[in-house]
Amino acid sequence: MKPSVLVTKRIYPEAIEYLEEHCDVDYAGTDDGLSPDELKQRLRGKQAVVSQLTDRFSAAVIDSLEGVRIIANVAVGFDNIDVPAATRKGILVSNTPDVLTETTADFAFALLLAAARRVVEGHQFVHSGRWRKWTIDLLVGHDVHHRTLGIFGMGRIGQAMARRGRGFSMRTLYHDAVRAPESIERELGIEFVSKEQLLKEADFVSLHVPLLDATRKLIGEAELRLMKKSALLVNTSRGPVVDEAALAKALGECWIAGAGLDVFEREPEVNAELLKLANVVLAPHIASASIDTRREMSMLAARNAVAALEGRRPPTLLNPAAWDSRSTPKEA
Repeated sequence: MKPSVLVTKRIYPEAIEYLEEHCDVDYAGTDDGLSPDELKQRLRGKQAVVSQLTDRFSAAVIDSLEGVRIIANVAVGFDNIDVPAATRKGILVSNTPDVLTETTADFAFALLLAAARRVVEGHQFVHSGRWRKWTIDLLVGHDVHHRTLGIFGMGRIGQAMARRGRGFSMRTLYHDAVRAPESIERELGIEFVSKEQLLKEADFVSLHVPLLDATRKLIGEAELRLMKKSALLVNTSRGPVVDEAALAKALGECWIAGAGLDVFEREPEVNAELLKLANVVLAPHIASASIDTRREMSMLAARNAVAALEGRRPPTLLNPAAWDSRSTPKEA
């Protein structure tokens, strides 16, 4: 008898085909998602779940699960899952790192460029029919080349962002809870500094941190007031890393020059004040949204689920303690 897996939302069809070769699949093939109560109900009799960032696996939901071996999340972030609760329950949790690193960094730099050079405003200006003549200061923005890039979080995506900064001859400062190895600093030409120095000196501040208690509202009013009036903020990490109300105030009162945001505190809701502003570029959480990357994210989550069901260690396991607690683990 095949094991059974729940797929909570629509993913790429190749991943469903792969799962169906190995499992019985209960596919909620819409974009609606499942409530916590629906999750509990649909997971009865299942041994695995392929989830997405909108699925909330709280401790209460996890404690109710019986027989589930793995939660395979189609995302690099996993703040939607109470991983310690899953570990206590012996449930494996996996994510999809690496496959989206370059794509996400591409988009973060695209937001940086769009905000700096007022690309969206220019697009709207042309489409509105208001362009009547060329003038010397029409939609002038800020240079990116040879400026200072400040990166919070020097993980995979932060490093990819730093490489893009080098291509624009930027000086790159970074801050992280754990300093990068000296070899990485030399390779990327980056400088480790305090949070305060980064905020004071950077022309562009880009956020690449996970959502943790320590990073929630990492950027609030105090931090925004430290930044240059000409500085721009970019966030492609998680919405709650930034205090949206404080950012809207900072942009509206010109404490900083602009921002590019792909993530929000209460998605898909966006702070109403942000929506009124011309100096912020807003995107609907699409930093990893290239065809190849989203397909590979779906496939990696499916491979993680199948590995766990076959008694193999999932390729991108987040909680090895849950794996180590098993009696006869096999390597992938």
